[in-house]
Amino acid sequence: MWKRRVVKFFDSRKLRGDQFSTIIKRQLAHQTKRASGTEVKIFDKDYVRPGVTPMPMRQMQSTSHPRLKICCIQNREEARLAIEAGASAIGLVSAMPSGPGPIDDQTIADLSRFVPPPIATFLLTSRQTVEGIVEQHQRVRTTAIQIVDTLTGGTYADLRNALPGVKLVQVIHVTGPESLDEALAVADSVDALLLDSGNPKLPIKELGGTGRKHDWSVSRAIREAAAVPLFLAGGLRPENVREAIDAVGPFGIDVCSGVRTEGRLDREKLDAFVREMNL
Repeated sequence: MWKRRVVKFFDSRKLRGDQFSTIIKRQLAHQTKRASGTEVKIFDKDYVRPGVTPMPMRQMQSTSHPRLKICCIQNREEARLAIEAGASAIGLVSAMPSGPGPIDDQTIADLSRFVPPPIATFLLTSRQTVEGIVEQHQRVRTTAIQIVDTLTGGTYADLRNALPGVKLVQVIHVTGPESLDEALAVADSVDALLLDSGNPKLPIKELGGTGRKHDWSVSRAIREAAAVPLFLAGGLRPENVREAIDAVGPFGIDVCSGVRTEGRLDREKLDAFVREMNL
């Protein structure tokens, strides 16, 4: 039965033949790990935390009206504007090898204190070790950490133990069908995934803020396969955000350059972006 369900999903999609073959093989391989014969394993013991009742494995449902996260916030004025526009979260970019919007940790800490609940504050960090991430977060105290590169020193469990109550969001830079494997390898260890269009393999890493779209068919495949909320980023602007939502069905939308003019948050672009999201 599980094979028929997966095939039905991809039959409803408009994919190139080679892409269809690659993505469906990867998703079937992932589901095979959780199946015995024709029966899907109901509980995934690796996802269960101590003292928590096991949750049935599930796929995230498509969302036609996702939450809004506005990234690259520079100051209190921009934070206030984002909240007035209806943002559920704001992104605060720390030091990066490239890209727009970085601010110092002192400013991030100030904005984290300034933003009222229930608006979430995301620290975007390029640090790759648990020790480095924890040290930075202890200064800024955001409600969530967005890890924009791969975690190479320590584990997500180490981060959770060190920072209880802080949400972990892992960025996946969608470069092709192989990004499905990358996303599913970490999905059960984090609270959400965020799909972006960077390239960490370049000599000077691109870890966000590129203004480029990526292949939304891969993004949708990840959303269908992963059991955690998914944010979509990368090249979104008022002219294409509705198309992106319809194509992927993400839990949340993340925007930076698409609502800015000369680096500043643009109220007119932001209002237009929100209108298109809410169509």
